[in-house]
Amino acid sequence: MNLLFIIYFIIYFFIFADRNLIQNQLKNKQKSYQYMAKGLTKREENYSQWYNELVVKADLAENSAVRGSMVIKPYGYSIWEKMQGALDKMFKDTGHSNAYFPLFIPKSFFSKEASHVDGFAKECAVVTHYRLKNDGNNNIVVDPDAKLEEELIVRPTSETIIWNSYKNWIQSYRDLPLLINQWANVVRWEMRTRLFLRTAEFLWQEGHTAHATKQEAIEETEQMINVYAEFAEKWMGMPVIKGLKSENERFAGALDTYAIEALMQDGKALQAGTSHFLGQNFAKAFDVKFADKEGKLDYVWATSWGVSTRLIGALIMAHSDDLGLVLPPKLAPIQVVIVPIYKGEEQLNQISEKILPIKKNLEAKGISVKFDNRDTHKPGFKFAEYELKGVPVRIAIGPRDLENNTLEIARRDTLVKESKSQDGIEDYIENLLNDIQDNIYKKALKFRTENTYTADNYEDFKDILENKGGFILAHWDGTSETEQKIKDETKATIRCIPIDAPEENGTCIYSGKPSNKRVLFAKAY
Repeated sequence: MNLLFIIYFIIYFFIFADRNLIQNQLKNKQKSYQYMAKGLTKREENYSQWYNELVVKADLAENSAVRGSMVIKPYGYSIWEKMQGALDKMFKDTGHSNAYFPLFIPKSFFSKEASHVDGFAKECAVVTHYRLKNDGNNNIVVDPDAKLEEELIVRPTSETIIWNSYKNWIQSYRDLPLLINQWANVVRWEMRTRLFLRTAEFLWQEGHTAHATKQEAIEETEQMINVYAEFAEKWMGMPVIKGLKSENERFAGALDTYAIEALMQDGKALQAGTSHFLGQNFAKAFDVKFADKEGKLDYVWATSWGVSTRLIGALIMAHSDDLGLVLPPKLAPIQVVIVPIYKGEEQLNQISEKILPIKKNLEAKGISVKFDNRDTHKPGFKFAEYELKGVPVRIAIGPRDLENNTLEIARRDTLVKESKSQDGIEDYIENLLNDIQDNIYKKALKFRTENTYTADNYEDFKDILENKGGFILAHWDGTSETEQKIKDETKATIRCIPIDAPEENGTCIYSGKPSNKRVLFAKAY
């Protein structure tokens, strides 16, 4: 009898007295199951693998049959469309117009600007023939009789083909400034590729402008890097540092290159946009002159600037977590998802009757909303799916919420859930999205601040690179030789010379020679 009592006591203790412990264990198992079901590697275990898996599992892109090229899937392309829309408006607000130029560029055009072709020669894809034929054995081969008189380069960038056109468009100061942008694809035959970050073919925009004076061209160059910085911070929620590139890192053919640099969660830098002051190099190469107000002929002054689908890679690496994407609301294809919890068609109809007016009111505020009433997937699956895809706000509603006039609101950035009244929910969601946008930026800025260091000697510099990563502000003597030696020994490069860097006397961490300003070093993508 005593033994039986002891057995009952043990059962009671584990089932009831320690219920909280058991419930917590079940919750942890559930979370573990959800995590394993997604199959994402944790960032701290293998950041590169985490990124590659997330791009595919979140349905953003996949590798194509062409080595090094990608297929951008609808969800990933929707993010690019949002980026395009915001940037296109910013370009047009600053006076630019869109045009389109050919994909193929005559090889002779590249020889007109020597430094430019040197910068792209190893990445160029070349078209030599224009026809295939059947060799009689059902093999398709290149027709040797269809060789092009002049080989064509598949566009790696468009300066040469565009300046050949500008020669016909510009004769007088009245034709200036000429402010043109194009949305296009380019091909750079990269040997090591990664989806969005570096592929043989990618999408981008490239601006190409012509000006009457050097000062106007410099102002255009600075204006556009400021446009990129504003987009990165206000739309992408990604803090950036604006600066000038060193001579070693400058765009091929440019006199000056401005860049925005962002810090990814693995401590590596990513160049997110560039704007180039080209001087008169391309105008001289293609003989683009204009008559000024006195009738004197002079070469025009040029700029070019661009960002690409690499921004999607930056967006992923700057914000996302071990559960999936974390998207800033301004660029999220779906800003709010509504998941009904129901049994049977009658309950679904009751929920739909309540939710559809809310959905309509949110859409009237310009908020993109998806009501996921699929009966092929359970609510738990849907929660995990939209968490993986980074939807900023999730609304769940079931029969009990209908009775209580409430909704469960979950935000993706903090994973916090709360119950809210349905009354006035549209205004609450609108404010919540703004709060999420701000919070994502503040979190990224805090991370950058905490991972930006100063180094006053080479040993400290190498120690930070090896054990911490991140941005390092250090003195440099300004020579290409020193910069190259540091890169060869540490794989760190000068990301930029920050525009707002204060004057500060010091000595170069490598050579010991005088320096008057710190520059930004990091390992980079």
